[in-house]
Amino acid sequence: MTPLRQRYLEDMQVRNLSPKPQRLYVECVSLYARHFRKSPERLGPEDIRAYQLYLVHDKQVSWSRFNQRVCALRLLYRGTLGQDWAITPIPFPRKATTLPVVLSPSEVAQFLGALTNLKYRTVLMTAYAAGLRVSEVLHLRVSDLDSQRMVIRMRQGKDHQDRSVMLSPKLLTLLREYWKAVRPTDWLVPGRTPDRPIGAHTLQDVCLRARRDSGLGKKVTPHP
Repeated sequence: MTPLRQRYLEDMQVRNLSPKPQRLYVECVSLYARHFRKSPERLGPEDIRAYQLYLVHDKQVSWSRFNQRVCALRLLYRGTLGQDWAITPIPFPRKATTLPVVLSPSEVAQFLGALTNLKYRTVLMTAYAAGLRVSEVLHLRVSDLDSQRMVIRMRQGKDHQDRSVMLSPKLLTLLREYWKAVRPTDWLVPGRTPDRPIGAHTLQDVCLRARRDSGLGKKVTPHP
């Protein structure tokens, strides 16, 4: 690992960026350096602008990907390298926003009814009933369920904050049925090995199959 990458990683850790954004930012800077075949320390504002034009006109990247790379370079130059350059994105045609797909209660029941695997049904039902991200459900531990107070404790969930959400009686009944069948001891939804939860990609595949099997015409994707 180069000294520059080490300093960059340390700067992201100081800013409390989670591991996934850290990996993404490092990848963005690596692609930028490979494009010019030079260390970022030897590149300047005109190179950054030329790279932005390359991303828009040649690579035709999405707005979100473009913005990620600009943010990664801004942190690198202004944070790690201490440059006071104004790194602003060039005008970019944003994609028109569309309303999210919302299922009716009957469509939700139709979709969940297509899930025959108790583990997957429990994950998606918990996400739906408690209003949680799938990633939050996958990182629940058995000890996070408080049936006495009827709450689910979320540790370092959205925005890295601890919080509690309501545990409905209907969801509690399903969770108890699931626990009796699976007997998880640590992670609520263990993967192939008990010391790790199942992956989010697995749930994406499950949703695709359930949507097909349920006959729903709407696109159904889990909130990551």
